[in-house]
Amino acid sequence: MRTALPLLATLAVSLAVAFHATQASAQAASTPVEVTAELAGHAFLPFSTAVAAPKDAGAFFATAGKFANGNRTRNEVLGSEKANTFVGDPKAPRASGGTLPIKGQSVQGFSGIVALDRNHYLVLTDNGFGNKINSQDALLMVHNVKVDWQSGKATREKTTFLHDPDRKVPFAIQNEATEKRYLTGVDFDPESIQIVGKEWWIGDEFGPYVLRVTPQGRVLGVIETKVGDKTYRSPDHYLNGRLGNLPSDNIPGWDARRSGGFEPMAKSPDGAKLYPMFEWPLYDAGTKAFESNNGKPFTRILELDVASKAYTGKTWKYRFEEAGNIAADFQLLDATTGLVIERDDVSEGVAPACPAEPLRTDCFTRPAKFKRIYKIDLAAADAEGFVRKVAFIDLTKIANPKRLARLGPNEEVFALPHLGPEGLTIVDAEHIVVVNDNNFPYSSARQIGKPDDDEITLLNIRTLIDAK
Repeated sequence: MRTALPLLATLAVSLAVAFHATQASAQAASTPVEVTAELAGHAFLPFSTAVAAPKDAGAFFATAGKFANGNRTRNEVLGSEKANTFVGDPKAPRASGGTLPIKGQSVQGFSGIVALDRNHYLVLTDNGFGNKINSQDALLMVHNVKVDWQSGKATREKTTFLHDPDRKVPFAIQNEATEKRYLTGVDFDPESIQIVGKEWWIGDEFGPYVLRVTPQGRVLGVIETKVGDKTYRSPDHYLNGRLGNLPSDNIPGWDARRSGGFEPMAKSPDGAKLYPMFEWPLYDAGTKAFESNNGKPFTRILELDVASKAYTGKTWKYRFEEAGNIAADFQLLDATTGLVIERDDVSEGVAPACPAEPLRTDCFTRPAKFKRIYKIDLAAADAEGFVRKVAFIDLTKIANPKRLARLGPNEEVFALPHLGPEGLTIVDAEHIVVVNDNNFPYSSARQIGKPDDDEITLLNIRTLIDAK
């Protein structure tokens, strides 16, 4: 017995060491590694780009931003309302340099993008100026944009306005009584887009819904977010909100927080499935808190069957790195691996050179902090359904050996400083394009005191694709 005890003790220690080593190895394997992306092209569409509304939309839409003032009353004097940005410190807003109202419809706010080829893209404009109240005169649009990577010039070649003449939208829209029934920022908040067969499928945040439209912009249907017996709704769902009497986040009957719907939406390589993803964690009525796991909030990825236009019931969970982070876009590389933009919602800007004394408030901003693209593996999801994060690139630390930046410092390291790197699309086997929602006229990150342009950034992500 005296000789056996030391042996048992030694064995126990060995097993403990092996167990902890295995745990450490598993933890290391589950920790995403940082790799570097390289700038392969950079272009932009000026923030001032606007397009005339269709003549049959009416005189009301000849200008936009008439209700984006503090009182939400009509102001038709062009450029009379100066805009501020509240990012960084809500108590200390700073001038963005933008003004409203504008003549025409603003092409700003690229919230979704699809690559048609390396030089041509389908891009989706956001709902207008941020919410239902101030976007009453903002039409919903999709644009065909051509990019010249040599010059850095992006050109809007065509604009398609969404409309519902066949009354496929099941609730009253702002232009209900008109013939063409153009959709506005009161009706939907379009955030993601995919080409599915001969249709465009657009993810929305107000419902959240998925819209089916023709390439001519004609609505074919609106898909509710019903997964099994559960229907997910936001405070702006038509059963919760009414024009002129918008609900607050304190009302009952919602799961997806306001502006927390389908910002991301991926498509399977064969086009048979879509994967809408909630931007924010869902609200759990049972715990009266937003969903989290081991202290970290998470969101959910759903699976939508294209043929049946119904959700399959299959879901995954995506764990955020930090509280307050959101999912801005999601695209699949193949059947099981994809890319997710995860970013914070409180930082923008690269601090410019400012004199130490006196401190000038017009050139002060906090540097952009958490702006990443993660490679994820759906097939490696754990028993609880959490996808595996494989690796990531930091969008504030992009290698720029060829000095291809068209805006901002053209140095060894290039940064996307925007509050919202908002959309990404797969271009080819090693390139993606990232676009920003410039939140015109409210974001001013690239150059303090000047509204952000719509930047179109081509990245070589070979190292991220190859990461295991």
